Amino acid sequence: MEKVLEGIGRSFLHLLQTLGRMGVFLCTALFLAVVPPFKSEHLIRQVHFIGVKSISIILLTAAFTGMVLGLQGFYTLRKFGSEALLGPSVALSLIRELGPVLSALMVTGRAGSAMAAEIGIMRITEQIDALTAMGLNPVKHLVVPKVIAGLITFPLLMAIFDVIGIYGGYLVGVQLLGLSSGTYFGEMATSVDMADVKMGFLKSLSFGLLVTWTCTYKGFYTGYGAEGVSRATTEAVVLSSVLVLAGDYLITSVMHVG
Repeated sequence: MEKVLEGIGRSFLHLLQTLGRMGVFLCTALFLAVVPPFKSEHLIRQVHFIGVKSISIILLTAAFTGMVLGLQGFYTLRKFGSEALLGPSVALSLIRELGPVLSALMVTGRAGSAMAAEIGIMRITEQIDALTAMGLNPVKHLVVPKVIAGLITFPLLMAIFDVIGIYGGYLVGVQLLGLSSGTYFGEMATSVDMADVKMGFLKSLSFGLLVTWTCTYKGFYTGYGAEGVSRATTEAVVLSSVLVLAGDYLITSVMHVG
């Protein structure tokens, strides 16, 4: 029993240490983000890597998500004689929940893993130590552009996801199943308000910070060797995905209570 309690205590202390180090890492990155000098070329490169290169997977995921919502929503609403509400059903599902969450998860799998692996390889090949020896702050040079790029690109990718998803639902509901086009968009216009859009953008901003923070942290403090980088990359993707889902629930609950 004593060994069991000792193991639990050791695990708890390790968790506290990790959370503290992650908090210090985030605060350092946010502080350095507002301290000159600012190098726009690094930021533009990261915006291109995280945002532009993720558009294809966002388009595919959004189109099929909207089509599935349109198909399932139509047959579900038809049981209650409410097919006219298909437009608001698809739009609200995408804008409030699925758009921010699925776009964040897709970018995590494509760009987040690459960020963790990139910084992890720089750590084990001592490139980060070389930056420090040259008088450059590795957090400002490597982490800050990725965090700012995440805050810029995640809301934009979410907006693209929402638009394509809504038209995916339109393709199925109107073109395939025969719902009136005016009904689809008319009911949507009366049911979706600015509060729904604001919630979606708030979530995407939060997910952009969470994903870039977690992935860069895992890469920055990776273990040595190929096994250390692979473990850090896996942990970055898993932890980021869990934080996105947990953050989605937390933001939704707080916004509804408010």
